Amino acid sequence: MKAARWHNRRDVRIEDVPECRPQPGQVKLKVHYCGICGTDIHEYLEGPMFIAKDPHPLTGYGAPVIIGHEFAGEIIELGEGVTGWAIGDRVAPEGYYICHTCYYCQRHEYNRCERLAFHGFSAPGGLAETVCVPTYQLYPLDPRVGWEEAALVEPTAVAVRAVNHVKPLLGERALVVGAGPIGLAVVQVLRAAGISHIAVVEPARMRREMALALGATIALDPQTDDIEREIANFTGRLGADIAFECGGNDAAYQTTVRNTRKGARICLVSQTNAPFRLFVNEIGFNERVLIGTVAYCGEFAPAIQLIAEGKVRAGEMITARIGLEQLVDVGYRELMEHTDQHVKIIVSPNA
Repeated sequence: MKAARWHNRRDVRIEDVPECRPQPGQVKLKVHYCGICGTDIHEYLEGPMFIAKDPHPLTGYGAPVIIGHEFAGEIIELGEGVTGWAIGDRVAPEGYYICHTCYYCQRHEYNRCERLAFHGFSAPGGLAETVCVPTYQLYPLDPRVGWEEAALVEPTAVAVRAVNHVKPLLGERALVVGAGPIGLAVVQVLRAAGISHIAVVEPARMRREMALALGATIALDPQTDDIEREIANFTGRLGADIAFECGGNDAAYQTTVRNTRKGARICLVSQTNAPFRLFVNEIGFNERVLIGTVAYCGEFAPAIQLIAEGKVRAGEMITARIGLEQLVDVGYRELMEHTDQHVKIIVSPNA
């Protein structure tokens, strides 16, 4: 079968590899679509970040790695002992392989598993014609969720966890810095949670326009707008009550912190190698709360529901659809060189 494999920094190849055979407790999926994540671009340009260069202790899997973790597919084969699932079922798998036995797994905090492995980094990913996954990862897709939308269940789940972390209260004003796929999903999840006053800061015009179309109240350009003045006006000169850093760089972090009120809850959503400058008094003296978040832990079900009900308009965030052979020359290149023209590019490995 055809698969995209990361070999090294700036070295991702489309190769013929053997198809997997589902082990006991696993199913084999035909992948319909897999999204290109910002983390995939970071791995291409700067990796390895999360990619296992050596065999992972839980999965035994290391580079070269079949990449891709935002995928959905239909079951085409059942491994030994699998019950409750049938060939033809439409599913979206969570990204994790977990040990089930460590302190965190025992408390159902499995995104903190001490031996956590992840599709596309330390286990085979979804940028392939087929992939085998354990059944504990599977979530059934609502029939109202199409295959293209299903590729955005994973980033929507990230947004659901981030919003739940800050515990938004009705009437609060929110700030989202960075309107990529995660930032735009955060905007929509905030609206679903009852937050109706949302400011977005994003340099790309097309993404600002999409943020407004998907529920943001105002969308500001950090290159031309006076952000602090505009946010002050938007919040009655207090600053935002809750905020989400989704930009993945120090400028986005500074913008997030400096435009929140005393006592604000700030969620650091981005995953990046870029260092942020932390001025302790900006946090401590003002009793702001910094909240870390990673991926999801049970948020796939509400993410699927939000997409099915149209509260997260996942399909509107898709700006291109490509085949596997176009992954690097079209998909990566467009997201690296034309960020102002794209939000989410999805890949069809079986096209």
